[in-house]
Amino acid sequence: MTDPAPAPIRAAGCVLWRRSAGGGIEVALVHRPKYDDWSHPKGKLHLGEPHDAAAVREVREETGMECVLGHALPTARYLTEGGRAKIVRYWIAEAVRGRFVPNDEVDAVAWLAPPEARVRLTGEPDRTLLDEALVTLPAR
Repeated sequence: MTDPAPAPIRAAGCVLWRRSAGGGIEVALVHRPKYDDWSHPKGKLHLGEPHDAAAVREVREETGMECVLGHALPTARYLTEGGRAKIVRYWIAEAVRGRFVPNDEVDAVAWLAPPEARVRLTGEPDRTLLDEALVTLPAR
């Protein structure tokens, strides 16, 4: 008899945006030194934590920003490098206040216009997620 597959890792995150000084929008990307990549803020749920609460918490922990969730984006499903299933629920979120302080998990945050953010994102799934968010974000 084989052991059952471990439960999927549950996570949540956001495509975080704000108005730029010029009236357009900027998207926040986080740099994770452990993976040397640029992605949207996201992270694992705490035991019993709802996905939406985890998304807001992860944005705060990784970017220093308080945010207001908008609508849900497509859920990402993939296998981790170790082969375990991971399910990440995403939302659009508007940054309302805060200040980034580098930490062990995220050493830099970049606020970029959407075209520059799309180029900087390391993974194609994150680019697709940005494209989905841009459909409903305010006019740039």
